[in-house]
Amino acid sequence: MNPVLVNVWRGSAIESRHRGAIAVMRSDGTLQLQMGDIQQPVFPRSSIKFLQAIPFVESGSLVHYGLGDKQVALACASHNGEPVHVELVDSWLKKIGCDEGSLECGATLPMHQGAQFDLMAEGAGPTRSHHNCSGKHTALLSMCQQYGDPTKDYRLYSHPVQQRWFDVIESMSGARVQQLPWGYDGCGIPCIAMPLQRVALAMARFSDANVSSTERRDAIMRIQSAISKHPYLVAGKDRLCTDLMELLAPDVLVKVGAEGCYTACVPAMGLGIALKMDDGHDRGARVALGAVLKHLGQVPDKAALALQEYIAPALTNSRGEKVGHMEASSDWSSIS
Repeated sequence: MNPVLVNVWRGSAIESRHRGAIAVMRSDGTLQLQMGDIQQPVFPRSSIKFLQAIPFVESGSLVHYGLGDKQVALACASHNGEPVHVELVDSWLKKIGCDEGSLECGATLPMHQGAQFDLMAEGAGPTRSHHNCSGKHTALLSMCQQYGDPTKDYRLYSHPVQQRWFDVIESMSGARVQQLPWGYDGCGIPCIAMPLQRVALAMARFSDANVSSTERRDAIMRIQSAISKHPYLVAGKDRLCTDLMELLAPDVLVKVGAEGCYTACVPAMGLGIALKMDDGHDRGARVALGAVLKHLGQVPDKAALALQEYIAPALTNSRGEKVGHMEASSDWSSIS
């Protein structure tokens, strides 16, 4: 059984516990930190979008279509669907000769509730551009156009554009992707189940770009730069990824995934971080991420205070009164 990473207190007693696993790796394959079972395959979901963006940058699409850092950041995004995100997706689609109907993610309302209300107040409804993964899908379409692959059914496991990011994951993690369990993600493209240790290793090699070939290194550094410059495009308003990277990038880069997943990298230390909460709950994952980053000395006190609502949140009742709090469990004290 995985250890308790996060406790939820109500008054003077623990009400709930969040169990999970965390791996911190160095780019040379050294295990820096482990909590829980890091060999059990997990679906990292959108937390590996930094890695999925690598073949897009390597494809030459940026030069061919006149794209820049904003598109690179959006390719890595699980965005809120705010106007700044949707307008960039739509303009990008035009640049590559596609439109919103070319996207094979589903039509959704914006992820952010305020953006939902604004959209409905305009009498408008959900579109595929509002989907939080529409940036990644537009990057996939860009590669299809660049390589002359069919755009129809680009979402399928067997399509060449999916195989390209499988190849990147395999080279970065050392895992044999074709032998790993898989399914389809919420946005319609394949997702791969990997040991958490392998996810952390891939992120460590993303963190330490110098261990890669020249072309791969340049692509990784371009992605790191883009998300550091445009963290709002990676997520948006009221989101941990954006708020943390606005404070700490390029020293710390983080990416959320569904079902209680996060990845992070610390380029100066060449470290990659991957975590998964057993219950799939994001609230526990945020606190666990804060705990591991603080353990690694990457969250100064001032930043910790600014990020408190995510990494050390108070519980309030309907009157706005504080009735409890969340914190990293005592199991963290056993880590050397």
